[in-house]
Amino acid sequence: MVRLLGPGDRLLKTVEREHPRVRVLARGNELTLAGEKHDVERAAELLRELATLARDGVDLDPAEVTRSQRILERDDAPAPSDVLGQAIVQARGRIVRPKTLGQKRYVDAIDDHTIVFGIGPAGTGKTYLAMAKAVQAFQRKEVSRLILTRPAVEAGERLGYLPGSLNDKIDPYLRPLFDALNEMLDPELVVKLMATGGIEVAPLAYMRGRTLNDSFVVLDEAQNTTPEQMKMFLTRLGFNSQMVVTGDITQVDLPGGASGLKLVTQVLRGIDDIHFAELTSDDVVRHTLVGRIVDAYTSYDAAQMARQQARERNRDGARAGRRPGGAS
Repeated sequence: MVRLLGPGDRLLKTVEREHPRVRVLARGNELTLAGEKHDVERAAELLRELATLARDGVDLDPAEVTRSQRILERDDAPAPSDVLGQAIVQARGRIVRPKTLGQKRYVDAIDDHTIVFGIGPAGTGKTYLAMAKAVQAFQRKEVSRLILTRPAVEAGERLGYLPGSLNDKIDPYLRPLFDALNEMLDPELVVKLMATGGIEVAPLAYMRGRTLNDSFVVLDEAQNTTPEQMKMFLTRLGFNSQMVVTGDITQVDLPGGASGLKLVTQVLRGIDDIHFAELTSDDVVRHTLVGRIVDAYTSYDAAQMARQQARERNRDGARAGRRPGGAS
Protein backbone atom coordinates (compact mmCIF):
# COMPACT_ATOMS: atom_id res chain seq x y z
CA MET A 1 0.00 0.00 0.00
CA VAL A 2 2.88 2.39 0.74
CA ARG A 3 4.28 1.78 -2.75
CA LEU A 4 0.86 2.24 -4.28
CA LEU A 5 0.11 5.52 -2.51
CA GLY A 6 3.54 7.08 -2.92
CA PRO A 7 5.01 9.85 -0.73
CA GLY A 8 2.26 12.26 0.26
CA ASP A 9 -0.23 10.16 -1.73
CA ARG A 10 1.29 11.62 -4.90
CA LEU A 11 0.53 8.51 -6.96
CA LEU A 12 -3.13 8.64 -6.05
CA LYS A 13 -3.15 12.31 -7.01
CA THR A 14 -1.71 11.31 -10.38
CA VAL A 15 -4.48 8.73 -10.79
CA GLU A 16 -7.03 11.46 -10.10
CA ARG A 17 -5.36 13.71 -12.69
CA GLU A 18 -5.65 10.90 -15.24
CA HIS A 19 -9.30 10.39 -14.24
CA PRO A 20 -10.52 13.85 -13.19
CA ARG A 21 -14.15 12.68 -12.79
CA VAL A 22 -13.17 10.08 -10.19
CA ARG A 23 -12.35 10.75 -6.54
CA VAL A 24 -9.99 8.28 -4.82
CA LEU A 25 -10.05 7.91 -1.04
CA ALA A 26 -7.49 5.86 0.92
CA ARG A 27 -8.27 4.49 4.38
CA GLY A 28 -6.02 1.88 5.89
CA ASN A 29 -5.51 -0.83 3.28
CA GLU A 30 -8.63 0.06 1.31
CA LEU A 31 -9.18 2.41 -1.61
CA THR A 32 -12.63 3.80 -2.39
CA LEU A 33 -13.49 5.25 -5.79
CA ALA A 34 -16.40 7.62 -6.28
CA GLY A 35 -17.86 8.77 -9.60
CA GLU A 36 -19.85 7.56 -12.60
CA LYS A 37 -19.73 3.80 -13.08
CA HIS A 38 -17.80 3.86 -16.39
CA ASP A 39 -15.23 6.34 -15.05
CA VAL A 40 -14.78 4.35 -11.82
CA GLU A 41 -14.24 1.11 -13.76
CA ARG A 42 -11.48 2.68 -15.86
CA ALA A 43 -9.77 4.15 -12.79
CA ALA A 44 -10.09 0.84 -10.94
CA GLU A 45 -8.44 -0.99 -13.84
CA LEU A 46 -5.49 1.41 -13.60
CA LEU A 47 -5.21 0.94 -9.83
CA ARG A 48 -5.29 -2.86 -10.16
CA GLU A 49 -2.39 -2.71 -12.61
CA LEU A 50 -0.45 -0.38 -10.33
CA ALA A 51 -1.09 -2.70 -7.38
CA THR A 52 0.31 -5.63 -9.38
CA LEU A 53 3.43 -3.61 -10.21
CA ALA A 54 3.82 -2.61 -6.56
CA ARG A 55 3.56 -6.25 -5.44
CA ASP A 56 6.23 -7.15 -8.01
CA GLY A 57 8.60 -4.67 -6.40
CA VAL A 58 8.46 -1.94 -9.05
CA ASP A 59 9.29 1.49 -7.58
CA LEU A 60 6.36 3.50 -8.89
CA ASP A 61 6.45 7.19 -9.70
CA PRO A 62 3.96 9.54 -11.37
CA ALA A 63 5.50 8.84 -14.79
CA GLU A 64 4.79 5.11 -14.37
CA VAL A 65 1.15 5.92 -13.57
CA THR A 66 0.85 8.01 -16.73
CA ARG A 67 2.56 5.35 -18.86
CA SER A 68 0.27 2.66 -17.45
CA GLN A 69 -2.78 4.74 -18.35
CA ARG A 70 -1.52 5.29 -21.91
CA ILE A 71 -1.03 1.55 -22.32
CA LEU A 72 -4.54 0.84 -21.05
CA GLU A 73 -5.95 3.25 -23.62
CA ARG A 74 -4.60 1.09 -26.47
CA ASP A 75 -6.73 -1.79 -27.69
CA ASP A 76 -3.80 -3.86 -29.00
CA ALA A 77 -1.59 -3.57 -25.92
CA PRO A 78 -0.85 -6.13 -23.19
CA ALA A 79 -1.49 -5.27 -19.55
CA PRO A 80 0.75 -2.50 -18.13
CA SER A 81 1.98 -4.92 -15.46
CA ASP A 82 3.25 -7.21 -18.25
CA VAL A 83 5.00 -4.32 -20.01
CA LEU A 84 6.49 -2.43 -17.06
CA GLY A 85 7.04 -5.44 -14.81
CA GLN A 86 9.53 -7.25 -17.06
CA ALA A 87 12.95 -7.20 -15.39
CA ILE A 88 15.99 -7.49 -17.68
CA VAL A 89 18.94 -7.12 -15.31
CA GLN A 90 19.49 -5.97 -11.76
CA ALA A 91 22.03 -3.21 -12.11
CA ARG A 92 23.84 -2.19 -8.92
CA GLY A 93 20.77 -2.05 -6.74
CA ARG A 94 18.25 -1.08 -9.42
CA ILE A 95 16.35 -3.13 -11.94
CA VAL A 96 16.40 -2.26 -15.64
CA ARG A 97 12.94 -2.67 -17.20
CA PRO A 98 11.18 -1.49 -20.34
CA LYS A 99 9.09 1.57 -19.52
CA THR A 100 6.84 1.86 -22.58
CA LEU A 101 5.00 -0.45 -24.95
CA GLY A 102 7.47 0.36 -27.72
CA GLN A 103 10.39 -0.53 -25.48
CA LYS A 104 8.70 -3.79 -24.48
CA ARG A 105 8.30 -4.77 -28.14
CA TYR A 106 11.91 -3.80 -28.81
CA VAL A 107 13.16 -6.00 -25.95
CA ASP A 108 10.97 -8.90 -27.08
CA ALA A 109 12.32 -8.55 -30.62
CA ILE A 110 15.88 -8.91 -29.28
CA ASP A 111 14.81 -12.18 -27.66
CA ASP A 112 13.28 -13.47 -30.89
CA HIS A 113 15.69 -12.34 -33.65
CA THR A 114 19.39 -12.61 -34.45
CA ILE A 115 19.73 -9.05 -35.76
CA VAL A 116 17.58 -6.21 -34.43
CA PHE A 117 17.66 -2.56 -35.49
CA GLY A 118 16.48 -0.15 -32.79
CA ILE A 119 15.63 3.11 -34.56
CA GLY A 120 14.25 6.12 -32.75
CA PRO A 121 14.88 9.59 -31.33
CA ALA A 122 17.04 10.50 -28.36
CA GLY A 123 15.83 9.32 -24.97
CA THR A 124 13.89 6.25 -26.13
CA GLY A 125 16.27 3.84 -24.37
CA LYS A 126 17.35 2.05 -27.52
CA THR A 127 21.05 1.90 -26.54
CA TYR A 128 20.47 1.41 -22.81
CA LEU A 129 18.08 -1.51 -23.30
CA ALA A 130 20.39 -3.10 -25.89
CA MET A 131 23.22 -2.92 -23.36
CA ALA A 132 20.96 -4.42 -20.69
CA LYS A 133 20.07 -7.35 -22.97
CA ALA A 134 23.77 -7.82 -23.75
CA VAL A 135 24.65 -7.94 -20.05
CA GLN A 136 21.75 -10.35 -19.43
CA ALA A 137 22.97 -12.71 -22.16
CA PHE A 138 26.51 -12.55 -20.77
CA GLN A 139 25.39 -13.22 -17.20
CA ARG A 140 23.31 -16.19 -18.36
CA LYS A 141 26.37 -17.50 -20.24
CA GLU A 142 24.44 -17.48 -23.52
CA VAL A 143 27.50 -15.77 -25.06
CA SER A 144 31.12 -15.64 -23.99
CA ARG A 145 31.82 -11.98 -24.75
CA LEU A 146 30.25 -8.59 -25.29
CA ILE A 147 31.40 -6.38 -28.15
CA LEU A 148 30.28 -2.76 -28.05
CA THR A 149 31.13 -0.44 -30.92
CA ARG A 150 30.24 2.85 -32.56
CA PRO A 151 31.65 4.93 -35.42
CA ALA A 152 34.12 7.64 -34.40
CA VAL A 153 32.24 10.58 -35.93
CA GLU A 154 32.04 14.00 -34.27
CA ALA A 155 28.59 15.51 -33.62
CA GLY A 156 29.21 18.76 -35.46
CA GLU A 157 32.33 19.87 -33.59
CA ARG A 158 35.87 19.54 -34.89
CA LEU A 159 37.81 17.98 -32.03
CA GLY A 160 41.15 18.14 -33.82
CA TYR A 161 44.15 16.13 -32.67
CA LEU A 162 43.42 14.76 -29.23
CA PRO A 163 46.38 14.18 -26.91
CA GLY A 164 47.48 10.85 -25.47
CA SER A 165 47.58 7.26 -26.65
CA LEU A 166 45.19 5.66 -29.15
CA ASN A 167 42.89 4.63 -26.30
CA ASP A 168 42.90 8.21 -25.00
CA LYS A 169 41.99 9.52 -28.45
CA ILE A 170 39.02 7.19 -29.01
CA ASP A 171 37.75 7.29 -25.40
CA PRO A 172 35.49 10.37 -25.92
CA TYR A 173 33.69 8.60 -28.76
CA LEU A 174 33.11 5.44 -26.73
CA ARG A 175 32.42 7.09 -23.36
CA PRO A 176 28.59 6.71 -23.61
CA LEU A 177 29.02 2.94 -23.94
CA PHE A 178 31.38 2.82 -20.95
CA ASP A 179 28.91 4.87 -18.91
CA ALA A 180 26.02 2.49 -19.62
CA LEU A 181 28.23 -0.54 -18.96
CA ASN A 182 29.40 0.81 -15.60
CA GLU A 183 25.78 1.38 -14.57
CA MET A 184 24.94 -2.28 -15.12
CA LEU A 185 28.09 -4.00 -13.87
CA ASP A 186 30.55 -3.27 -11.08
CA PRO A 187 33.25 -0.98 -12.58
CA GLU A 188 36.01 -3.20 -11.18
CA LEU A 189 34.44 -6.22 -12.89
CA VAL A 190 34.22 -4.27 -16.14
CA VAL A 191 37.97 -3.55 -15.98
CA LYS A 192 38.74 -7.25 -15.34
CA LEU A 193 36.47 -8.43 -18.17
CA MET A 194 38.03 -5.95 -20.58
CA ALA A 195 41.48 -7.17 -19.61
CA THR A 196 40.52 -10.81 -20.23
CA GLY A 197 38.58 -10.14 -23.44
CA GLY A 198 35.13 -10.81 -22.00
CA ILE A 199 34.12 -7.25 -22.88
CA GLU A 200 35.44 -5.31 -25.84
CA VAL A 201 34.62 -1.64 -26.49
CA ALA A 202 36.12 -0.43 -29.75
CA PRO A 203 35.54 1.88 -32.73
CA LEU A 204 33.71 0.41 -35.69
CA ALA A 205 36.90 0.46 -37.80
CA TYR A 206 38.30 -2.30 -35.54
CA MET A 207 35.63 -4.73 -36.76
CA ARG A 208 36.98 -5.08 -40.30
CA GLY A 209 38.33 -8.53 -41.20
CA ARG A 210 36.90 -10.26 -38.10
CA THR A 211 34.30 -12.97 -37.54
CA LEU A 212 32.43 -12.45 -34.28
CA ASN A 213 31.47 -15.86 -32.86
CA ASP A 214 29.71 -16.52 -29.54
CA SER A 215 29.20 -12.79 -29.01
CA PHE A 216 26.52 -10.23 -28.28
CA VAL A 217 27.40 -7.23 -30.44
CA VAL A 218 25.92 -3.73 -30.06
CA LEU A 219 26.51 -1.06 -32.70
CA ASP A 220 25.52 2.37 -31.38
CA GLU A 221 25.02 5.64 -33.33
CA ALA A 222 24.59 3.59 -36.49
CA GLN A 223 23.18 6.58 -38.39
CA ASN A 224 26.79 7.74 -38.67
CA THR A 225 27.94 4.67 -40.59
CA THR A 226 28.42 4.77 -44.32
CA PRO A 227 26.65 2.08 -46.41
CA GLU A 228 29.99 0.32 -46.81
CA GLN A 229 30.64 0.34 -43.06
CA MET A 230 27.16 -1.02 -42.32
CA LYS A 231 27.62 -3.87 -44.79
CA MET A 232 31.07 -4.59 -43.32
CA PHE A 233 29.67 -4.68 -39.79
CA LEU A 234 26.68 -6.91 -40.51
CA THR A 235 28.83 -9.44 -42.36
CA ARG A 236 30.99 -9.91 -39.23
CA LEU A 237 28.16 -12.01 -37.73
CA GLY A 238 29.42 -15.41 -36.60
CA PHE A 239 27.96 -18.56 -35.04
CA ASN A 240 25.96 -18.26 -31.79
CA SER A 241 26.07 -14.48 -32.02
CA GLN A 242 23.50 -11.73 -31.88
CA MET A 243 23.59 -8.13 -33.08
CA VAL A 244 21.65 -5.04 -32.03
CA VAL A 245 22.08 -1.91 -34.13
CA THR A 246 20.81 1.39 -32.70
CA GLY A 247 20.54 4.85 -34.18
CA ASP A 248 18.46 7.91 -34.94
CA ILE A 249 18.13 8.60 -38.67
CA THR A 250 17.20 12.23 -37.94
CA GLN A 251 20.60 12.95 -36.34
CA VAL A 252 23.16 12.08 -39.02
CA ASP A 253 26.57 13.67 -38.34
CA LEU A 254 28.34 12.39 -41.47
CA PRO A 255 30.11 15.23 -43.32
CA GLY A 256 28.58 14.04 -46.59
CA GLY A 257 27.09 11.03 -48.31
CA ALA A 258 24.33 8.59 -47.43
CA SER A 259 23.76 7.04 -44.00
CA GLY A 260 24.22 3.28 -43.83
CA LEU A 261 21.34 3.04 -41.36
CA LYS A 262 18.92 4.76 -43.74
CA LEU A 263 19.93 2.48 -46.60
CA VAL A 264 19.77 -0.76 -44.60
CA THR A 265 16.11 -0.13 -43.69
CA GLN A 266 15.36 -0.43 -47.41
CA VAL A 267 17.76 -3.24 -48.28
CA LEU A 268 17.13 -5.72 -45.44
CA ARG A 269 13.50 -5.09 -44.49
CA GLY A 270 11.48 -8.29 -44.86
CA ILE A 271 14.40 -10.71 -44.37
CA ASP A 272 13.71 -13.49 -41.86
CA ASP A 273 15.41 -13.20 -38.45
CA ILE A 274 16.06 -9.46 -38.96
CA HIS A 275 13.73 -7.07 -37.16
CA PHE A 276 13.33 -3.29 -37.31
CA ALA A 277 12.01 -1.86 -34.03
CA GLU A 278 10.80 1.71 -34.55
CA LEU A 279 10.60 3.81 -31.39
CA THR A 280 8.85 7.19 -31.29
CA SER A 281 8.47 10.21 -29.04
CA ASP A 282 5.91 8.16 -27.07
CA ASP A 283 8.83 5.99 -25.93
CA VAL A 284 10.99 8.85 -24.62
CA VAL A 285 11.75 8.21 -20.94
CA ARG A 286 13.86 11.28 -20.23
CA HIS A 287 12.36 14.60 -19.13
CA THR A 288 8.87 15.07 -20.58
CA LEU A 289 10.17 18.06 -22.54
CA VAL A 290 12.38 15.74 -24.61
CA GLY A 291 9.33 14.09 -26.19
CA ARG A 292 7.88 17.51 -27.05
CA ILE A 293 11.20 18.65 -28.51
CA VAL A 294 11.34 15.53 -30.69
CA ASP A 295 7.77 16.14 -31.93
CA ALA A 296 8.52 19.82 -32.63
CA TYR A 297 11.57 18.98 -34.75
CA THR A 298 9.67 16.22 -36.57
CA SER A 299 6.90 18.68 -37.47
CA TYR A 300 9.45 21.29 -38.55
CA ASP A 301 11.32 18.81 -40.78
CA ALA A 302 8.06 17.64 -42.36
CA ALA A 303 7.02 21.24 -43.10
CA GLN A 304 10.44 22.03 -44.58
CA MET A 305 10.26 18.96 -46.82
CA ALA A 306 6.75 19.89 -47.97
CA ARG A 307 7.89 23.43 -48.85
CA GLN A 308 10.91 22.07 -50.74
CA GLN A 309 8.73 19.67 -52.73
CA ALA A 310 6.33 22.51 -53.53
CA ARG A 311 9.21 24.68 -54.80
CA GLU A 312 10.47 21.82 -56.98
CA ARG A 313 6.99 21.31 -58.46
CA ASN A 314 6.73 25.04 -59.20
CA ARG A 315 10.14 25.03 -60.90
CA ASP A 316 9.22 21.99 -62.99
CA GLY A 317 5.96 23.65 -63.98
CA ALA A 318 7.77 26.86 -64.97
CA ARG A 319 10.27 24.93 -67.10
CA ALA A 320 7.49 23.03 -68.84
CA GLY A 321 5.76 26.35 -69.63
CA ARG A 322 8.93 27.75 -71.26
CA ARG A 323 9.46 24.76 -73.57
CA PRO A 324 8.40 25.13 -77.24
CA GLY A 325 4.79 24.14 -77.54
CA GLY A 326 4.25 24.57 -73.77
CA ALA A 327 1.67 26.76 -72.12
CA SER A 328 2.59 30.45 -71.99
